[in-house]
Amino acid sequence: APTIFSPMASSFSNYFKILSSILFFIIFFTSHSFSSSNYSLSNIVINSTSEFINHTAISEFRILNRRILSKCPDPNPYLSITTASNSSLSDESFVTVHVSGVLVPSKGDWVGMISPSYSDTSSCPFNALQYQQTGDFSELPLLCHYPVKAQYLSKDPGYLNCKKKECKKHVKGSCEVRTCSASLSFHVVNFRTDIEFVLFAGGFATPCILKRSNNNLTFTNPKQPLYGHLSSIDSTATSMRVTWVSGDKAPQQLQYGHGKSQTSQVSTFTQKDMCSSILKSPAKDFGWHDPGFIHTAVMTGLNPSTTNSYTYGSDSSGWSEKITFKTPPAGGTDEVRFLAYGDMGKAPRDPSAEHYIQPGSLSVVKAMVDEVSSGNVDSVFHIGDISYATGFLVEWDYFLHLITPIASRVSYMTAIGNHERDYIGTGSVYATPDSGGECGVPYETYFQMPTQAKDKPWYSIEQGSVHFTVISTEHDWSQNSEQYEWMKNDMASVDRTRTPWLIFTGHRPMYSSVTGGILQNVDDDFVKAVEPLLLANKVDLALFGHVHNYERTCAVYQKECKALPTKDASGIDTYDNTNYSAPVHAVIGMAGFSLDQFPSQADEWSLVRKAEFGYVRVHATRNSLTIEYVNANTRKLEDNFQITKS
Repeated sequence: APTIFSPMASSFSNYFKILSSILFFIIFFTSHSFSSSNYSLSNIVINSTSEFINHTAISEFRILNRRILSKCPDPNPYLSITTASNSSLSDESFVTVHVSGVLVPSKGDWVGMISPSYSDTSSCPFNALQYQQTGDFSELPLLCHYPVKAQYLSKDPGYLNCKKKECKKHVKGSCEVRTCSASLSFHVVNFRTDIEFVLFAGGFATPCILKRSNNNLTFTNPKQPLYGHLSSIDSTATSMRVTWVSGDKAPQQLQYGHGKSQTSQVSTFTQKDMCSSILKSPAKDFGWHDPGFIHTAVMTGLNPSTTNSYTYGSDSSGWSEKITFKTPPAGGTDEVRFLAYGDMGKAPRDPSAEHYIQPGSLSVVKAMVDEVSSGNVDSVFHIGDISYATGFLVEWDYFLHLITPIASRVSYMTAIGNHERDYIGTGSVYATPDSGGECGVPYETYFQMPTQAKDKPWYSIEQGSVHFTVISTEHDWSQNSEQYEWMKNDMASVDRTRTPWLIFTGHRPMYSSVTGGILQNVDDDFVKAVEPLLLANKVDLALFGHVHNYERTCAVYQKECKALPTKDASGIDTYDNTNYSAPVHAVIGMAGFSLDQFPSQADEWSLVRKAEFGYVRVHATRNSLTIEYVNANTRKLEDNFQITKS
């Protein structure tokens, strides 16, 4: 796609380059303040977390491979790191790593999980400039390849005070040398490449290698077909796409119904497909991990709103379990029930540090699995910021594993966000490195939506009584652009006798009480260009993510309330769209990423503001839209409202 640079984007890119250079030279001359007894980041690194600089999430672990790697001056002959597992791993397991023979426990001792095991864990002293875009400007990188995850040995509560002692040397019947030990548990899913555990000292700030594990762990079947997820291909609900991952490039079979079968189409992507600039991106360099092969096949001849089953794989690679799924209702029928949210990502199921953790994701997924299991969910809409892998490709496997209990059973529809697409000079509206060099390639490979073409990730679909218009806020939406014309034509063509409700979705919001940092959460140019289309086409509800909380508006246009809800007999806020006034907007980016707190004051258009992890549950009939904001931890409703038509 052609590069799109608005004056705002261009000046912002220049700002970043200037700030990067200034911070780099400041830190270059101050980075020598690190010592082996100091396990904290320098203040200048911590304080460089303005909204833009922090897009790739600064943390001690996040900038691990920007540290000098030296050999630990440790002659300890007793040190050992082993795993309780044998050399073969199942598709999901918890691996116990045991460290023993430690003479003096330190809070800076930690274990990194490295994959593949042959990855370069040596120093990369000439690559310092390549990593500025990740938000860190310290002197030199550490590991040429990034650990999948890491844990401090102090996660074992008995380590620092040496509760687990072992005598290593006896003299005349008494113990002369006692050592300490610790055990850690690592959650591992089948990402196909083998694993090595490495023991480091010096913390994340000044690490050095103490010991490597004496055996590499491999997966029993690296070709195993895994992480199957569903998506709708059109509004008939008579066909459903299944996408899965395998280490085998040979086509596999999707078997469903009573003896039906489809052969998979196979694709993948390589490091060459990732985006970069003068400064190499994580996806292009230290964050790369082989994605295996992505298989997709379409089940045809299905009936809407019907339960069926499928399995996928091959005799040579293995088969998935038999999965029961539900087709959504066809467009133009009377009702649909769906869940919606944005900004979910994933979090470790162990105490590990990872480069980007979305702490609410586990509770949100658990709650939604229960919803799907109840049979009262027809589909799911995930509105941008999907996995937050941002160039650390192994994290896509962890995310796909996380959503499988949901996405394998109902249609999982997505919209693209800044952390999937944005990268400097690649055609994204915003000149930020938010995707870590992915530039939408992994996203569009894993989540094949019914779009017109690659890198044009906008589409519409109808389910039940709703027409969904799904856009990309990261691609050109300016007047007369291709996407703008598509939006205008799509919404103008909706038959409201067939689908009385029009829901508009995209990642970045038009309204938010949380302003953001250098790059504002609400782009006034986006609002000016697109909001008139929503009013002209009588959009009922607009759903957005990007801001990590929940906020509901009045029926609003150009920051003015055109109508307020009234309470029905049950006390529920009700918007009467019989005489349409304006869209109701809801920000629903509270599904995983650390929550954004609200300011003490808000504009009149903002009616409800909550910052709790959760999702929205929507029930659409021909006469009403009922929207409920579910708190994932308590399962209670934080907000509910309805839009009606007579």
